[in-house]
Amino acid sequence: MKIHSIVPPQPTEKIGVRQIPSPQPLRHKRALRLGIAAFLLTLAVLTACLLNVSAGSATVVTRFGNPERVLLSPGLAWRLPAPFETPINVDLRVRSTSSGLQDVGTRDGLRVLVQAWVIWKVKPDDNNVLRFIRAVQNQPDEAARQIRTFIGSALETTTSNYALADIVNVDRNKVKIDQLEQGLQAQLKSQLLNSYGIEVIQTGIERLTLPAVTLNATVDRMRAERETIAAERTAEGKRLAAEIHSQADRDGRIVEADASVKAATIVANAQRDAASIYGKAWASDPQLYSLLRSLDTLSTIVNSNTRLVLRTDAEPFKALVQGPDRLQENAKP
Repeated sequence: MKIHSIVPPQPTEKIGVRQIPSPQPLRHKRALRLGIAAFLLTLAVLTACLLNVSAGSATVVTRFGNPERVLLSPGLAWRLPAPFETPINVDLRVRSTSSGLQDVGTRDGLRVLVQAWVIWKVKPDDNNVLRFIRAVQNQPDEAARQIRTFIGSALETTTSNYALADIVNVDRNKVKIDQLEQGLQAQLKSQLLNSYGIEVIQTGIERLTLPAVTLNATVDRMRAERETIAAERTAEGKRLAAEIHSQADRDGRIVEADASVKAATIVANAQRDAASIYGKAWASDPQLYSLLRSLDTLSTIVNSNTRLVLRTDAEPFKALVQGPDRLQENAKP
């Protein structure tokens, strides 16, 4: 008996049979790829042709290196793609520059050290923007360096119109720093605008000091001024004192003269009254009057320390010996 193994039938492969896809989906993919490429290319061209003008700046469009136009308004603008046209951004923002200490001379031949500052910007118009680019190749640092040079020259020219007392003075009303700053700004404004297209907004004196020689001369001058003022005030005081003394002497003489007149009047009145009294006394009692007059005379010429050796019968001492009765008898004819 023969036993046969039963083997399941194997699937047969079709050799050499290939399925060809439909041509319509391939065309769609190719069109999509071309569309994307065209979009990207268009976007790249548009990007290359657009430029953005920022606020506070200007854009100069150059064509093959030559300035073509100046854009001042912020926003988007068109240009030809590089290398046909190239944008150059110019900063229009406000800047400040200091000159550092400059040794300058005054009108009276003295030296001072002055430091000034300038606030400036590129003037926003076509001609001045192009002038700035040509002068300093659009380099603000180079422009600041040039401005410092101009400030030094302008300080030397402007300061020479003022004396040291006009710049340094204890009297605020005599200081002319404001006029010096105005003259400095006027000179810098025209020079920088014409040469670099730079607009000067404001100028001021930042620092002012004196060299040792000038400081000594200033101290000597101030000392001389103080001495002159002191001498003037001393002379004025002496003059006022002399006037006061003269007035006092005049018033004193007037008072003394008035007093002398009053005293003379009083003495005259007293003498008149005394004569009247003497006359009345003589009329009422001649003997008593003679005695009193003799005693008055004695009291006038004799005091406690007086020693006299006289005859007792001599006037007026006989009144001491004879008494009133004898005097009266002798007085009768």
